[in-house]
Amino acid sequence: MPRNHPLLLALLALFVVGHVISIGVALYDPALYPVAVGQEDGPLEYLTAVFLFLAGLVLFRRAAQLRGHLPLYTVALTVLYGAMYVFVAGEEISWGQRIFGWSSGEYFVENNFQAETNFHNLVVGDHHLASTLFGNWLTPVLLLYLLVLPLLWPRAKWVQGFVRALAVPVPAPREAFLAVAASVIVLSLDFVYRNFELYEFAFSIISLMIFLSPWNAAMYGLERARVRATAVAA
Repeated sequence: MPRNHPLLLALLALFVVGHVISIGVALYDPALYPVAVGQEDGPLEYLTAVFLFLAGLVLFRRAAQLRGHLPLYTVALTVLYGAMYVFVAGEEISWGQRIFGWSSGEYFVENNFQAETNFHNLVVGDHHLASTLFGNWLTPVLLLYLLVLPLLWPRAKWVQGFVRALAVPVPAPREAFLAVAASVIVLSLDFVYRNFELYEFAFSIISLMIFLSPWNAAMYGLERARVRATAVAA
């Protein structure tokens, strides 16, 4: 997909609008933000779930495009990546529990931080799973992916080989810049409760933009890469 495709530009506009509104509400009244923007079942949470789900579907499509280009295990890895995104989308809205109004089972009532049917809010012993497990390693991994990989991929052959071996969609500079901007903004909003809902929203949009138009588009045999290769050859 071309970088100036209307869908990508629409996602970029939504990224900007979402952050402008969130910043405006937070500055106007910090107490209003967690009940008007970043609340459970709020606009950020539902949009995050939608974009994560769509990102997973795009990855499934990318897996199909890898068939015949890369070994079968890379196809399986991409399917796994897509399944992870669909899973996280379900977790984000507790698998539709509040939408459809069904109750949590006994295990989740007793062991879930919010008594909801999801895994990321489970409490194991004295440890909140989301904070202990995901907070300790997931954030650094995501930042390496979004910020460091775009710097290394065009310059280091071993990184290109690593990316190809694991079938990793590479963020383009625009998405890397959005990740930096989102990080700065969410850290600046540390005076409001649930400010990380905005970070999750940003990550979901950035992910979808990356998967729709990865910098290493040639790995998937996308038309954009084929046209560019033909132009260079001519």
